[in-house]
Amino acid sequence: MKKKEAKKKIQWQQYIAVAFFMLIGAVCGVLMAQYVDKNAKPGTSGWENLFSLACLFVGMCVAIFIQLIIHEAGHLVFGLLSGYKFGSFRIFSFMWVKENDKVCLRRLSIAGTGGQCLMSPPDMKDEKIPLVLYNLGGSLMNIIASALFFVLYIATKSIPFLSVMLLMCAVVGIVIAIMNGVPMRLGTVDNDGYNAFSLTRNSEAMRSFWIQMKVNEQLAKGVRLKDMPDEWFTVPSDEAMKNSMVVVMGVFACNRLMDRQDFQEADKLMEHIMDIDSGMVGLHRSLMVCDRMYIEMISENRKEIIDGMFTKEQKQFMKQMKKFPSVLRTEYALALLHNKERENAEKIKTLFEKCAKSYPYQNDVESERELMKLAEEKA
Repeated sequence: MKKKEAKKKIQWQQYIAVAFFMLIGAVCGVLMAQYVDKNAKPGTSGWENLFSLACLFVGMCVAIFIQLIIHEAGHLVFGLLSGYKFGSFRIFSFMWVKENDKVCLRRLSIAGTGGQCLMSPPDMKDEKIPLVLYNLGGSLMNIIASALFFVLYIATKSIPFLSVMLLMCAVVGIVIAIMNGVPMRLGTVDNDGYNAFSLTRNSEAMRSFWIQMKVNEQLAKGVRLKDMPDEWFTVPSDEAMKNSMVVVMGVFACNRLMDRQDFQEADKLMEHIMDIDSGMVGLHRSLMVCDRMYIEMISENRKEIIDGMFTKEQKQFMKQMKKFPSVLRTEYALALLHNKERENAEKIKTLFEKCAKSYPYQNDVESERELMKLAEEKA
């Protein structure tokens, strides 16, 4: 019953993000229509109006892209002002990550996110770290940029096309600021406002946040989860894991057990976390299902169990994350052990190696290669 309720809740939350982008489309659509209506000259053909609308539509997409960059830049700027150090900066699938004091371009896509700025946190003092400005910096920067775009819109009203473009940039920035700044759960991930709200109310969540950032820092340095400090992977109590930030510690503990190939304990812990009333986001839940499917395939390989986990929603998620190492590893095991399609398995393995070349964390790639090799031995 709890699983069905959690599933419905995640589906409902995903509609919130869709509604915000529909709002952007609706408001910008009105601005486009007004522009065409006001600037259409006598004798203007329908094709010319259509071309103007097409240009404005492209302009709206550019405005979204610009505001996404501004949003992540806000996290970076306010993070640096708060004492954090640069870790990585991602827009869509393009990710600049610091590796051995060098910034390298890599590729990473995460369902439900348009970008992400990860930083190395300062040391904790009195069990606290500065976090509000870092988490809300993106929305603050969107608001600042939108105010500037609106001023420029007022100043360029005599240039119709440019002014409507600037106004769309302002509108998009305000909507993105609200979507990320007002505390909400958006299906696969929590937004910045929700994270900031969660962290300021819970000291355990604050420590969890600090550990997550330290884990990301170590991953960028090439350290595997199994080699990181044990105290970072203590499983919180069931009550504590109702907090979305704290439950990540449980997720990390499962990931570390997978890296150690302690599959029995990993599956036991994952089953427990998925069964309790926790604050786990949809992204982590779906990746956990991938791990549990893999464990089942290399052990008892019961068809009914695997088919029960490989739901329509799980298939959709794996399609969205089709270049993610653990998803590809699971797809490989499915083809090799579940479907007995060795030729298809080899194609997936080739895709894995292709994606691995640009993946930011080669330690994760090494771990997944070991799991794929183990699946080969079971075939």
